Amino acid sequence: MLDWLAQAENAKPLGLVIFFVTFCAIVLWVYGSKKRGERLEQHKNIPFLDDEDESKDKSHG
Repeated sequence: MLDWLAQAENAKPLGLVIFFVTFCAIVLWVYGSKKRGERLEQHKNIPFLDDEDESKDKSHG
């Protein structure tokens, strides 16, 4: 097994497996819990909240 890891041509498949497992773990972590999913739904409009606050400030001032 260590001989296989030491060969340079095996770096690409090993990296692919590592990144794929990491990607799957992140996807499961983000979408796996209902509580986390609800939090994501609440936070999806955060980029637009600043624009609404600025427009309210301009209309009042």
